[in-house]
Amino acid sequence: MNKKLNTVLFILGATLFNVIVAVISFIMFFILYVRFLHIKVVPENNISWVVSLLLLAAIAVSIFVYRFALKKALNKIDVEKYFDPLFVKKPH
Repeated sequence: MNKKLNTVLFILGATLFNVIVAVISFIMFFILYVRFLHIKVVPENNISWVVSLLLLAAIAVSIFVYRFALKKALNKIDVEKYFDPLFVKKPH
């Protein structure tokens, strides 16, 4: 495989990983909300606000997990050897 294909596959895999982590986080937060807070804290007519906040929390968690995993992966991988740069400075 060449460097461009490696770069594209890495970006697609990292994006898929980020989306999966966000979905799992959202499901986990929603289950915790339904289990512990649904009846006691929030009235039923405000559920849309709760779901919005849970979605934002899931996105935040996925960003932190993604950054952590990316740092660990890039420490083990020689980036210049396997990947093509995304942005190249053009000489003037």
